[in-house]
Amino acid sequence: MRESTSSPAVQEYGSHGADASVTVDGAPRLLRLAEVARELGAEPVFEEARELAARVAEGRFYVACIGQFKRGKSTLLNALVGHEVVPTGFIPVTAVPTVIRFGDQLRARIRMRDGAWRDVDLPDLKDYVTEERNPENKKGVDGAEVFVPSALLSSGMCFVDTPGLGSVFTGNTATTQAFIPHIDATLVVVGADPPIAGEELELVEAVGRQVQDLILVINKADRTSDAERAAAVQFTRDILEKRLHRPMGDVFQVSAADRMEGRGPLRDWEQLLASLHSLVEDSGRNLVRVACERGLQRLSEQLLAMIDEDREALQRPIEESERRIELMKQTIGEAERSMRELSFLLMAEQQRISDLFVARHRQFLGTSSVIAESEFEQALSSVPRGFGPRYRRRVMHLAQEIARSQVMPWLRPEQEEGERQYRAVALRFVGMGNTFLKTLADAGLSELTRMPHALDPERGFRVRSRFTFEDFIGTAQPPSPLRWVADIFLPMVGARRIITNEAREFLRHLLEVNCSRVQNDILNRIQESRDRLEVEIRKLLYEISRVAEQALDRARKVKDEGSPAVQSAVERLNRLEREVSSLV
Repeated sequence: MRESTSSPAVQEYGSHGADASVTVDGAPRLLRLAEVARELGAEPVFEEARELAARVAEGRFYVACIGQFKRGKSTLLNALVGHEVVPTGFIPVTAVPTVIRFGDQLRARIRMRDGAWRDVDLPDLKDYVTEERNPENKKGVDGAEVFVPSALLSSGMCFVDTPGLGSVFTGNTATTQAFIPHIDATLVVVGADPPIAGEELELVEAVGRQVQDLILVINKADRTSDAERAAAVQFTRDILEKRLHRPMGDVFQVSAADRMEGRGPLRDWEQLLASLHSLVEDSGRNLVRVACERGLQRLSEQLLAMIDEDREALQRPIEESERRIELMKQTIGEAERSMRELSFLLMAEQQRISDLFVARHRQFLGTSSVIAESEFEQALSSVPRGFGPRYRRRVMHLAQEIARSQVMPWLRPEQEEGERQYRAVALRFVGMGNTFLKTLADAGLSELTRMPHALDPERGFRVRSRFTFEDFIGTAQPPSPLRWVADIFLPMVGARRIITNEAREFLRHLLEVNCSRVQNDILNRIQESRDRLEVEIRKLLYEISRVAEQALDRARKVKDEGSPAVQSAVERLNRLEREVSSLV
């Protein structure tokens, strides 16, 4: 997510509480860093430095709302600002980080990947920032901003609604991860059933290493008992203190849905608001300052790395650079061959996993069929008889509801087991990728100091579940005129049992088909996730080669102009290096 220094918001809303020293010193340093980045041809650094300068000048700091999908993050943010400004729903809706900031009037805008801002009507925001309307961000939205006349935001605090974890596509999860360097404080939204989960915990730990201000919220308090929430509070505090090695503050129990509708008990709502106001008053200025210094450090490191690359390429013989790149390509080629060989081994692992889930499927079906048929027989007596076609619809719908009640609770443990099995498979791929990165680094290739050296095996599935319960509504409400006529006369000849027998068979069919679909959904996710992981490794290896080749291409052009040009270029790089270092 990026903001534009030339955006109307910068001129319209001005500074909201920025520390004078940050405004006077930090923003100009960032703008000068942007100029150096442009001189070096580092356009992404140029854009980010300019945009951070605007944020610092206005005294804005970001409080990101993070957590798993279905935690009610968007509803919580809407309740805090007093307006329904970000989309909510029962499915994981957020696909693009959305910044909620102060404005005199309600309005929204989106930024496309080409850097252009577009005003949008607030009700249309969901067309750009939700997974349902913009899956995997196929529309190329870089970010969104909503301006709200909220007193809570009037002193520079901005909320950020981030894509939820655990149910979004890789691109959306990566978007949340990529936003971490921009986070200044965090609203961690968890639940009581279940409490904080694995991937959620990893993200909170990553954010907690960067920021000190973590505000913990257990949402949907209206849906759980006091005992469940008390256990969740203790569990959340204990596990975060263990992971972050520091004491956690209060855990606020709220129901954002209740607050939006003005019903139910307040619980810890007033205390949560007081904590946020205190964050503004006690830490707001310091958060802006830290954001400025953190940004200067991170962006300057990127520029210094680029300067190193170019200078080394200028100072070593072209032949040596070519040999290094050739060595790099050979190692990458070995990685490709090993990856293909490992794929055959992992195919056997996937067959083992398939056999495992076939066995689990049979075990579940054997147990659930008995329970479902018993429930069906018990409920059958309460189904009103009457008109034949109506009776058929009732008993068929009864079969659907019983089958759904058996299959849907089973889906979650099956997904969790599939996730665990996939991670074991992914660990071998990731280990192989990291081994080749280390091999390249051990070969003395300085270009690798600028590359990420760790692929993460703990990211879990790269694709979301596609499973939805199959109702077979055509069977429950048969369109055939002959069937309809037959159902009218069946009760008259005492053959209602034909309908109930068909309903029993329909129930068994629903269980079998949907159990198989759960199994296939998980196995397909394992295969597709492994395929995407292979692509990630290949992209990383390609990027290593690309960085080195670009530095060599720039060096060739300068060397073609002769020794004076090389000397001048090195002096220029030395000057820019000193300037970047002085800015930090």
